Amino acid sequence: MRTGSGENIILIGMPTAGKSTVGVVLAKQLGYDYIDTDLLIQQQEGCRLEEIIRSRGDEAFLDIEAGVCSALRCVRTVIATGGSVIYRAQAMEHLRTLGTLVYLQIDRNSLRERLQDAAARGVVLKPGQTVDGLYRERVGLYEKYADLIVDESGKHFEDVVRAVLSALGEAPGEEARQ
Repeated sequence: MRTGSGENIILIGMPTAGKSTVGVVLAKQLGYDYIDTDLLIQQQEGCRLEEIIRSRGDEAFLDIEAGVCSALRCVRTVIATGGSVIYRAQAMEHLRTLGTLVYLQIDRNSLRERLQDAAARGVVLKPGQTVDGLYRERVGLYEKYADLIVDESGKHFEDVVRAVLSALGEAPGEEARQ
């Protein structure tokens, strides 16, 4: 699926989908650099994601996140994005120019099990929004932007890494939906 050497792999998906964990292992296996945009945001702002959201609000956080993602300039890098990056089209269009967007897809039940305290994780939720509502709202956006979709239902993170590599044409194994 990748179109050229030096292209990046950008992981998108729900909070708790394992973008950071899969991203680190993927980068090691490919010999790529690794960037976690949530960590870049925290470094730039000097505080945790949940503190930014609490003190400045969701929209300001989304603008900060979009700015950080839109400023990325890299090659041969695995980029783990925050789950809310899909709310800003300009950030997604920039990421699309950097490489292949891989949606790590989890099901609604897995999201509910994994995301016990959204506020403590720095997840952008609208007032009164439930985890189910978050899921319904975001799935279509992830699918809209994804070049590849890797379903991680029932898989250990190492199996997800293998599925991503296979989908990218880097290794034999499980196929992803394109």
